[in-house]
Amino acid sequence: MSWELVSFVILGAGLVAGFAWYERSQPGSRMLALVATLAALAAIGRIAFAPIPNVKPTTDIVLIAGLVLGGAPGFVVGSVAALASNLLFGQGPWTPWQMAAWGLCGILGALIGRMTSRQVGRLPLALACAGAGLMFGAIMDASIWVTYGGGQGISQYLAIAATSLPFNLAHAAGNFVFALAFGPALVRALARFRDRMEVSWGESAPAAAGAGRGIAGPAVLLLAATLCAGMLAAPFEAAAASVKLKAARYLVSAQNRDGGWGPAPGARSNAVQTSWAVVGLAAAGYDPLRVKMRGRTPTALLRRYAERSRSTADIERTAIALAAAGLPASTGGLSARLRRSQRADGSFAGLINLTSYGLIALRASGLPAGSSRVQRAARWIEARQNSDGSFNYARRGAPGTTDDTAGALQALAAAGRRGSASREALDYLISRQNGDGGFAFQPPGRSNSQSTALTVQAMVAMGSNPALKRRASRSPLGYLGARQMSSGLIRYSSTSAATPVWVTSQSLAALGRRALPVRIRR
Repeated sequence: MSWELVSFVILGAGLVAGFAWYERSQPGSRMLALVATLAALAAIGRIAFAPIPNVKPTTDIVLIAGLVLGGAPGFVVGSVAALASNLLFGQGPWTPWQMAAWGLCGILGALIGRMTSRQVGRLPLALACAGAGLMFGAIMDASIWVTYGGGQGISQYLAIAATSLPFNLAHAAGNFVFALAFGPALVRALARFRDRMEVSWGESAPAAAGAGRGIAGPAVLLLAATLCAGMLAAPFEAAAASVKLKAARYLVSAQNRDGGWGPAPGARSNAVQTSWAVVGLAAAGYDPLRVKMRGRTPTALLRRYAERSRSTADIERTAIALAAAGLPASTGGLSARLRRSQRADGSFAGLINLTSYGLIALRASGLPAGSSRVQRAARWIEARQNSDGSFNYARRGAPGTTDDTAGALQALAAAGRRGSASREALDYLISRQNGDGGFAFQPPGRSNSQSTALTVQAMVAMGSNPALKRRASRSPLGYLGARQMSSGLIRYSSTSAATPVWVTSQSLAALGRRALPVRIRR
């Protein structure tokens, strides 16, 4: 049995035990409402301060909840806040670790409350919150050590801890400042609410308290069942997360001094490589405008490409990259040129592949799915689908390709058209999966990373889980992982030597489980 599986089994058991502890306390409906509100507040606090790495009031709220309400409610506030906020930040093998770490912060608050009779001054409370931040960081360092490093030696853990120390110190400092600012006020507010809940109102009290019991049990059991399913899937997801992390690091290391990317590290930056690198990083959850080489980000290059783009393909690709970077679609007059590129029949240059990415670019530039331009393009694409569900780059009746079918499917999904045409295209793609888990450009043929990555994004666009699409026990995500080199670069195929940067970028977008158009989450 692997380190990863053992750790997730233990972690899952601990989380289930924590929720069972809360259930056995038989919380009333008012306590349930308060815990849910605090969990939502903690999650929103994490989201609101996302632009500042590791600075967030979440740990303070969780610790104070445990301090005032007790260990079981504090544990649930922390665990649910982690689970809820990751609906935005992305679920993965790190989620149960975050749930456990913040749950322990709630228990730590309860221990402090018991030792001090819940009488904690402003400065001691701030110091306790700072310490909780360091404890949280140590646990998350352990999660990386176990999940991605296999727990191989204390020296490896210390190396991980040294790398993350600036972020953990920022977390602790942020907790200290937040606790100084609002900690005592939140303690007083929760204490008043707790005192009201503990008042006895005679004969009606047991009935009122029991009203919440029927809610707590099923809710906690349902959440525990969800956690157990997540624990079983987590070891398999961990491998894909590791590939994604290494690919992102490769892109960061391959950035040029001007802030852009070329076909290979050190090669001159160009629009194709830079645009796809921006999309890939954003899809994987990284802000591409925070990636710097000698203080330069891709911002200036993207603006220059927007001003100079004239061909349909350049305009479309740059519009998609601007959206991924969070830059205005009007940069360099690009959105106006994009709209002028569309013909009256809805197509772009009369080609299926350019119309697919033109539709995606329209959506990236801010047009709603129901707009006339988007829907005209979607109808034009649907009318050129082959009888087997595939699409060619140019016309109906020509042999379909995986890349063009995946592009058309993402476009139709972006237009909100997930009807029979989209389902037939998805069935075509799934039925063409090779035995190595990957996909060929033109089936039957040898798999490659670009076609596989585009197919994964098309599956995601249709709400289909690519991790479950297996041929001979091999998934498309596993195929991409098998093509990754020690540097993090993902090769085009098993036989390719030199591989351009954009292949890793497109693979990273697939590993990030994001379909086009991608918009950065700040």
